[in-house]
Amino acid sequence: MQTTENTKTTLGLEMATDPRWVNIAEKSIEFILTDHAWCEQKAAIHGISIISRFSQFPQIVDTLAPIVAEEWGHFRKVLKELKKRGYELGPQRKDEYVNQLNSFIKKGDHINKQLIEYLLSFAMIEARSCERFRLLSLYIKDPHLKSFYHEFMVSEAGHYKAFIQLAKSFEDEKYITNRWNEFVQFEAAMVNKIALRGDRMH
Repeated sequence: MQTTENTKTTLGLEMATDPRWVNIAEKSIEFILTDHAWCEQKAAIHGISIISRFSQFPQIVDTLAPIVAEEWGHFRKVLKELKKRGYELGPQRKDEYVNQLNSFIKKGDHINKQLIEYLLSFAMIEARSCERFRLLSLYIKDPHLKSFYHEFMVSEAGHYKAFIQLAKSFEDEKYITNRWNEFVQFEAAMVNKIALRGDRMH
C-alpha cells in the first residue's frame, strides 16, 4: 500500500503513503479519530518529558512549551469531534510506528547528542503525521473533515520544522543533515514493512 513517490522536497520523507489509505480510513473514521486523539495526547506528554529532562536549555523550554500547549489543544479538539459524532474516546492502541522509530534512537551519555536524537525522532513523527493529514485533507469525502485535517497538516508542518531547527542549534548542520538522512532511510524501510491500516494514523 505504499508508493515510491519522493517527498523529500516537502517533508524530508523518502516513502509516500498510498492515497488509497484514505478510502480505507474513512470507512472507520471512529477509530482514526480515536487513534489521532491518542497521538496528540502522547505528543503533549513527550514534549513535557523533554522539557523536564533538558530544562537547563532555555531554547528547549521556549520552543517546546507552546508546542505542548498546541498538542494538548489538538487532543481536546479531536475529542470534541469524536463526541460530536456520537463516539467516545476508545482505548489506546499499541503504536508500532513510534515504537519501531524509537528503537533507532542512539543511546549515549553525551547530553547534546541524546537530545538531538529525540528531536529528530519527534521531527520524523510530525512529518509523517503531516503527510497523512494532507492526504485526508485532499481525499476524504466529508467536507468538514477536509478542513479539519488541513488545519492539523499546517500545524504539524510547523512542528516538524521547529524540531529540525532546534536540533541544529545543538550541533553543526552537517551532523544534523547526515543523521536526519539516516532517520529518513530507516523510516522509509520501516513504513514499507508496516501494514497500512485504516484504523491507525501511522
